[in-house]
Amino acid sequence: MPNTPCAVPTCSGRGGHEFPKERKRCNAWRVAIRRVKDDTGRSWWPSLSDVVCSEHFITSDYQQFGKSGVKLQRRKLKPDAVPSQFSWTKQPTSAVVSRTNRYTERCAKREGTCDRNSDELSLDVDVDLDLDIAMVVNVNSEEQEVHDQAIQTDLPETLPASVSAHTQTDSGTKVQGFTIHDFKNDPKGVHYYTGLQDYLNFMDVLASLGPCAFELTYVNGKRPSLSVPDQLFLTIIKCRRYTVNFELSRMFKISKSEVYSIFATWIRFMHLQWREIDIWPDSDLVSFYAPSDFKAKFPSTRTILDGFEFPVKKPKAPAAQQVTFSTYKNRNTAKALVGITPGGLMSHMSGAYGGSTSDRQMIERSGLINKVNKGDSIMADKGFDVQDLFAPVDVTVNIPTFFKNKNRMTGESVARDRKISSKRVHVERIIGLGKTYKILTQPLNHTETILSSDIAFICFMLVNFRKCIISR
Repeated sequence: MPNTPCAVPTCSGRGGHEFPKERKRCNAWRVAIRRVKDDTGRSWWPSLSDVVCSEHFITSDYQQFGKSGVKLQRRKLKPDAVPSQFSWTKQPTSAVVSRTNRYTERCAKREGTCDRNSDELSLDVDVDLDLDIAMVVNVNSEEQEVHDQAIQTDLPETLPASVSAHTQTDSGTKVQGFTIHDFKNDPKGVHYYTGLQDYLNFMDVLASLGPCAFELTYVNGKRPSLSVPDQLFLTIIKCRRYTVNFELSRMFKISKSEVYSIFATWIRFMHLQWREIDIWPDSDLVSFYAPSDFKAKFPSTRTILDGFEFPVKKPKAPAAQQVTFSTYKNRNTAKALVGITPGGLMSHMSGAYGGSTSDRQMIERSGLINKVNKGDSIMADKGFDVQDLFAPVDVTVNIPTFFKNKNRMTGESVARDRKISSKRVHVERIIGLGKTYKILTQPLNHTETILSSDIAFICFMLVNFRKCIISR
């Protein structure tokens, strides 16, 4: 497409290379070119005709020889090539450096004039660099502070000390806080704070929430100063590390009230948005992604069930204390029912109930009976003695054998129970991953207890965005 304009902001080139069809590589190109929608400021997605011209690639991005060893006549990009040459990454020219040096010498001859004329320096000394700066800032107004910080890094080393001090003073009017964009090339940092694989994985989570994430009505009625990606980043950090609001306010340079408003609003929004997704897969999909050994031993299994408890602070009301007290944990807890597919996908999640709720009551209230089909089977622990609930819909419940007043078990029963235990353990592993979000391991306060159903569901949905831990 030789006449198609280049998709990179501020570039006037035409023709070039189409965006990769592979989602991961396409996202890498989108992040590199820093383009957003002009009318809304939201993430921009390329069409089938959008291209990036060759001016934004370096020589090493192209293949020199074909598979047969013959030198290619037509330039072809390498599979891992990513555009890297932009106006905001170019080094200052020799003419700019020369003008800077001349201005430094003039300032040295006139005592005290450097500080007074530092405002003129930003206009006279480095005109080309300022034009690049203006173009970068206009690309994404929501990330202006991040770009300002990057601009300071790209300034030539030959600038005088007075200029650096002046630049830091201007940018210091609002100190840059924690931001997800600082972790673009730090997958370990992203995993530590969010549990996700990398920056692109985080952006996939944001994209799954749709455009409504940019039009939220907040608890306190005021729109926060943080960008939308950073609001999601703050919310996931709160779930992952269970960082207190005071510390989060210092990390993101906002007030504690803003932290509370962002967290409460986003937890409720993420739960409502993801609940609209039908995460209960068809039986054909469950069978296709099930491990081969699982299909051989339990081919009709639709889901593996287990309950888990997470602590809450002791309520003041006696009735609430009674409802939330768990005799199993000997403390006040909330309780939820989790179901996963044999392939390791969280496919069913009930709301949170008081710790005194039985497993049978959770199954009756969660609506699982209406989801299964005739001929399916469910795998669960011994505590889920609910065969009578699923018998009318012709669904089998595979659980370990009860002793039933017997002092020993037959060899056949032992072998069967071992098979069930070896497969049911996967739901325990998924629950373990869900509890890597520390908010489910520490006692929730009153506000968080109200949102406990939302919090538990969100933590396990985030596990679904991670790489599967069950091999096929």
